[in-house]
Amino acid sequence: MKNLFMLLAVLILAGFGTVQTVMRADEVAAKSLKEQKSYCGAIPRIYSGVTYDFCYLNAPLEKGRDAQNHDSAPAIVLIDVVLSGALDTLLLPYTFYRQQADGSIIITE
Repeated sequence: MKNLFMLLAVLILAGFGTVQTVMRADEVAAKSLKEQKSYCGAIPRIYSGVTYDFCYLNAPLEKGRDAQNHDSAPAIVLIDVVLSGALDTLLLPYTFYRQQADGSIIITE
């Protein structure tokens, strides 16, 4: 039972980028990247979780933060890239359809 709970927790947390872009409203992902001040203007729906993670990393450093001062956040995002990539691959038929029907997720307007 304990192992099943841990597996469920990992699956819920896995693919955070994919969860943000596929399973939630477009505005949620756009707002999150706007708050991060990402330089991305749009996210294509195909492999959107991986793109979201790279956009999350593609943001200016906070004021007063040294570029040489590394914390665990980029490492967690890079791990999420792998998990999001796997989940994005499973969701390819759906994301192909959504890309054709709705286009990319627009970040800046």
